[in-house]
Formats: sequence, C-alpha cells, structure tokens
Amino acid sequence: MAKRFGQEARQLHDTAIGKGRLLALSSARFDLVPNLTLAVVLVAGSATVASGGMTLGELVAFVSLQLMLIWPIESLGWIIANAQEAMTAADRIYEVLDTPPSIVDRPGAVTVAESRGHVRFEKVGFTYPGTDAPVLRRIDLDVRPGETLAIVGATGCGKTSLVSLLPRLYDVTGGRITLDGRDIRDIQLDSLRRLVGMAFEDPTLFSMSVRENLTLGRRETTDDEIYEALRVAQADFVYDLPWGLDTRIGEQGLSLSGGQRQRLALARAVIGHPRVLVLDDPLSALDVHTEALVEEALARVLHGTTALLVVHRPSTVALADRVALLDGGEIAAIGTHSELLETVPAYRAALSAEALGVPDDVVSR
Repeated sequence: MAKRFGQEARQLHDTAIGKGRLLALSSARFDLVPNLTLAVVLVAGSATVASGGMTLGELVAFVSLQLMLIWPIESLGWIIANAQEAMTAADRIYEVLDTPPSIVDRPGAVTVAESRGHVRFEKVGFTYPGTDAPVLRRIDLDVRPGETLAIVGATGCGKTSLVSLLPRLYDVTGGRITLDGRDIRDIQLDSLRRLVGMAFEDPTLFSMSVRENLTLGRRETTDDEIYEALRVAQADFVYDLPWGLDTRIGEQGLSLSGGQRQRLALARAVIGHPRVLVLDDPLSALDVHTEALVEEALARVLHGTTALLVVHRPSTVALADRVALLDGGEIAAIGTHSELLETVPAYRAALSAEALGVPDDVVSR
C-alpha cells in the first residue's frame, strides 16, 4: 500500500510540474505575440509617417486601439487554454449529480405524520457496499417510547454505522428496523427524516445563512422554535455574528470553530421537536463548561423523546436510561449504567479509557 501511494504521489508530482512548465511557457507566448506585433507596428508606422503615408495622429490612434485589444485577445487565449481543465471539472460534477441515489422509497411507502417513537432493531446486520466484512451482526435492540439509549464501545466497533441505519443514511443488509412496528423502509424518506432528528460528530453545514442551515427541510419553522433550539445547543453566539441569523457561514461552516459547528448541528437536530433523536457524540469539540450546559438543556429535551446516543465521554452516559455495549459489531451487554459498571469489566474498561483519553484500540486488545 505504501509503495502504491508513493508511486501515485510521484506521478501526481510529475504531472503538476509538467502542468506548471506548460502554463509558464503559454504565459510567455501569450505576452510575446502581442508585444512583437506592437513592435512591428511601431517600426512600420514610423517609417510610413516619415515618408508621409500617414499622420502621427493616425499612428497614435492605431497603436492605442491595438493596446485596447491586447487584453481581450489574451484573455481569449487563456480561456481556450483552460477550457479542457474546466470540461474535466464539469465532468466530475455531473458524475456526482447524475449518480442515482441508492436509498430510495420502496413502492407503496407511506407517509407517517405522527409517531410514538418505539424503535426496534431485529437481527440487524450491515455490510458497507463494496466490502465483504460485516460491520454489524445480529443486533437486537428495543428502545421504548421516550427512552434514551446510550451506545458505548471501542473505536471501529460500529457505533456510528448502527445509528446511521435509523434515518436510512444506509440500508440494513440483514434483519430490519421498525418504528412503531412498521419497517422504516416502508416509510417515505421525507416523512422518516422529519420524525428522526440527527446530529453527528462531524457535522455538515452549507454555504448558506445560519437560518437556512437550521431550517433545512423545515421551512415552516418559526423564530421562536429557532431561538429555543439555539438555547438548548448553547449556540447563542449566532446573535453576535455580523448579521445574526442571516450571516452566511461558508462551506462546512469555515468561518466557525469546531465547537460552534457542532452546536449548530445539534440545534438543527432538535428544531421542530422530532420524535426520535440520533446523536453521534455531538459534544466532542465542546469545552467542559459548555458541555455541562448543553447536557443540562438536553436532559430536558430528551424527556419524552426517544433517543440513541453514541457516547464517547463518561459524563454523557448520565443522560441515558439504558446503555448498550457494542463489541465487534455485536451487542455484548445492555442494562443501566450502574448495572453494567458493576457486572461488565469491558464496560468499565471502555469508560475508563474514555475518561483517561486512552485509545480505544488499546483497550480492546
């Protein structure tokens, strides 16, 4: 793998150097041709003026016109030179736009406006497309309406993959997931994702205003709902931005810090009071003080809401009614925090590793 990477890197380096040389040569030629032409005009024009064939004013007017045309013609040359690169980039964009979505509504999928929030994983298995090794195997979970279930486990054990299945970011490859007894694949995607709010550790934000990012897919959201969601996520900083909620934040929120991006994503998840919440460690980039404030507000939001929390910090476990320990893609144990802490050594080790900052793969050895 390292050898292949080195070969590809060398090829990329050589291609970039060749491109730079070609651009430098093209630039020199683009500048040379009009300047040579100008020199020829000046020499020939001077001789013509000296012989009385034209006046000096006519020569000056002609040279001025030529100087005005040099830049547009030179720009046309650059456009032609870069056209191939632009066409290649356009092909890549259209390749993405023309790719049919792999997650679509089943024939006969129904709209569900209301839900009790009863979530069940029944013998769920999952393998990523293009791979053979299963990430999840025989997952059985019953999350009762209004219950908060924390998912704990070592890095790479499948926690994020598990919670990504509920909003159908991926489809299960074995078993099924039900919401109020109905297979989620029989619910229209738009309807399902209105019922399920999501916030992930690495949030996706768009080059739009704060308001537009918060209300994606929920145009009917009121200012009061936005204010409440921002209060829960401790994201009041948006009101200090130059244009408040109408401030554009750049692609992936490049003008914001990591913690600010996570808080905006959390606010977006809780807006509209979804019946089910999926939170994949959305507090990892927050300082201890802000995390405590967010957890206090989340505790009120989670009351009466079904929630799946991927937990990487021991302090977040306190928000959960029950905890599931995921190990090697399977549920190793499930129970309350105190029960697992008392009876499951692997659970104690996982929490200790998180508290001390020890890499999870060290614990799992």
